[in-house]
Amino acid sequence: MELCVAKVREDMNRYSDFSQLPRDLSQQIFNELVESGYLTEASLGAFHDCDLQDICLGEYPGVTDAWMEVVASQGQSLLSVDISCSDVTDSGLNLLKDCSSMQSLACDYCDRISEHGLKTLSGFSNLTSLSIKKCAAVTAEGAKAFANLVNLVNLDLERCPKIHGGLVHLKGLKKLEKLNMRYCNCITDSDMKYLSDLTNLRELQLSSCKISDFGVSYLRGLHKLAHLNLEGCAVTAACLEVISGLASLVLLNLSRCGICDEGCENLEGLVKLKALNLGFNHITDACLIHLKDLINLECLNLDSCKIGDEGLFHLKGLVQLKSLELSDTEVGSNGLRHLSGLRNLQSINLSFTLVTDIGLKKISGLSSLKSLNLDNRQITDTGLAALTSMLLTLVGCSMIVLFEQKHLITYKDFP
Repeated sequence: MELCVAKVREDMNRYSDFSQLPRDLSQQIFNELVESGYLTEASLGAFHDCDLQDICLGEYPGVTDAWMEVVASQGQSLLSVDISCSDVTDSGLNLLKDCSSMQSLACDYCDRISEHGLKTLSGFSNLTSLSIKKCAAVTAEGAKAFANLVNLVNLDLERCPKIHGGLVHLKGLKKLEKLNMRYCNCITDSDMKYLSDLTNLRELQLSSCKISDFGVSYLRGLHKLAHLNLEGCAVTAACLEVISGLASLVLLNLSRCGICDEGCENLEGLVKLKALNLGFNHITDACLIHLKDLINLECLNLDSCKIGDEGLFHLKGLVQLKSLELSDTEVGSNGLRHLSGLRNLQSINLSFTLVTDIGLKKISGLSSLKSLNLDNRQITDTGLAALTSMLLTLVGCSMIVLFEQKHLITYKDFP
């Protein structure tokens, strides 16, 4: 089969019609032409009426409305279409109106599609996945097209700059499990109330939206939520009272928020958490006592927090930790002794901390460690020698050091 496909690709000019081929063969030929960059508007015509199921042309050069006639000719066989970053307009999108069996559609960064063009989407009631990133047409008016997409499971609206007022049209999408609205910086607290009935949501991305603690209060009933990203939102530790009730959370990102110590006791009950990002907040060692029972944590980010040696004492029982981010904190050599029992640690970032050569000896027994960032001018070759028993990539100190089979290989002034 692969040899056949390769031969067709090489002699593509000899073929003008693949409609008589078995669908799986024509699909494979199409995929190969796309992946190799050999597909042109002229060669695309050979796939007219081929009953292809998947048309993935995302970021493919030259895709315009002229291509969409062939795409639409696949009719009810067509299940998945990706025309992201294309020059397709309302007219081209409208050609898909009879492809009502479609289950997945991606038209990210298609800036030639307008509010009027989005109306075509309302006919795709079988869609389970829709991605329409950075589309200025997704306004309060344009979002009306989403109301009929009752089978949607995954909706990606990242960077849509005019969506404020449009979330009202999502309130009936009861099957929705994943909703991405990162960097939709026009979303405010008033928009959030329309998410409160989406009780099947498992993943919600809201980073850099203009929501406050009040907006987060509308998430109170989303008990299936496993992933919540509030990075860069204007929330405080007060929102943790609501978040504490989301007992299914596995990933929580509160980086670059206004979180301080008071209220962090509400983190204690989130025992299913595997990843917690508290970086770039105002928390101190007093916060970390509330993390000591989160024994399922695998990734913890405390970048640029006011954490010191005493705070690390509360992390010593988090034996499942694989990644620990302590960059730009007040952690010093004494605190590293509390990490010596974290045998599953694979990555630690100690850049811009107070750690010296003495401290490195205290983590020399972490045999699972694969990456250690020591961008710290207090570390010398003497300190690195304490780590020769580990297989590491050391970043910083003007060198990359690889330890292999107890041989120390040093690459000075690594670029």
